Amino acid sequence: MTIQKTIPLADIRYASRVPHIPAQLATPTGLLSDTLGRPLRDLRISVTDRCNFRCSYCMPREVFDKDYAFLPQTSLLSFEEITRLAKIFVAHGVEKIRLTGGEPLLRKHLEVLIEMLAKLQTPQGKPLDITLTTNASLLAKKAQSLKDAGLQRVTVSLDALDDATFRRMNDVDFPVTDVLKGIEVAQKVGLAPLKVNM
Repeated sequence: MTIQKTIPLADIRYASRVPHIPAQLATPTGLLSDTLGRPLRDLRISVTDRCNFRCSYCMPREVFDKDYAFLPQTSLLSFEEITRLAKIFVAHGVEKIRLTGGEPLLRKHLEVLIEMLAKLQTPQGKPLDITLTTNASLLAKKAQSLKDAGLQRVTVSLDALDDATFRRMNDVDFPVTDVLKGIEVAQKVGLAPLKVNM
């Protein structure tokens, strides 16, 4: 049995025509909102389905082994397509874009996408808040180029501070010290605030 929680979206320009949305919540602003009339300000974009870790709770090795067929590059949205979609969402009230994956830093030339997204502005002329959720395995190498491209902040997923536990969790024998180094470099280059999810 699969249980899904779906949050239906409504363009509030048309919300008054939809019977399950109270009329007092429908205002002709053109902003996206959920069925309770709350504005949707954040857009999460998964840029890849690949990850270099095999965490048991997300991409267990038993399922995602060497023979697993990840999406071919041609099936992923191009950076131009992602930017075009983001521009539409920004025109309807989105102010923050979070890049995720899989592990987003595995997407080649991600800095190019960040640069493209950083050029978008809200209807009020404000810059977008662009953030990235990562396992930080590649962050030490890429932090400066990500910052230079326009990334503002980072959220790091960190399963443990104990190295043996961390290696068991990621199931690829990746040391926690390399993740901590990525966090340190990200702070040094000014990616802030930097959040750590444990």
